[in-house]
Amino acid sequence: MSGKPELRGRAARLARLLPAGAGQAARTPFVLLVVLLLGGGLIGLLVLNSALSEGAFRLDDLQKDTKSLTDEEQGLERDVDAYSAPDALQRRARELGMVPGGDPAFLDPDGTVKGVPGAAGRQSAARAPMIPPPEVLARPTSPAAGPAPRAAPSTASAPAPRQPSPGAHTTRAPAPSTQPSTTPGR
Repeated sequence: MSGKPELRGRAARLARLLPAGAGQAARTPFVLLVVLLLGGGLIGLLVLNSALSEGAFRLDDLQKDTKSLTDEEQGLERDVDAYSAPDALQRRARELGMVPGGDPAFLDPDGTVKGVPGAAGRQSAARAPMIPPPEVLARPTSPAAGPAPRAAPSTASAPAPRQPSPGAHTTRAPAPSTQPSTTPGR
């Protein structure tokens, strides 16, 4: 006896309509479909993994760029702070030939002048404290490099003070002291 039961009646007629090797033929497309799905999934995972790796490398590069730009920004802020310090501004003004202003005069809304304007006094270079520029303090100098050239001070004279109009109420403010203040030691 064979392992297959014999069909009778209607089942036998239907069995004759179907080919004998129908069980083997239906399995091949299914196996092929599963292999294609697994291969496609594997290729999809490889593409996704490489895209994520590319994104990670790009992110790393951008983080390095951000760090270098942040360091540069902080360096520039330090330079701005050094150049805007009062002693650096005073030194730069002296290099440009500027001198401290004299006594101020003020204009009232009606056009009268209050105070007597005084001429700006020249401060001698001998009394001026020597303050190194910020770039000397911030960067080390090499022995091969020579000193940086300095701007020549201007020799232009100050304009003559304007005289107050007659009948104007004027008051004179005390002149600022050009002597450095000293405090006794504690």
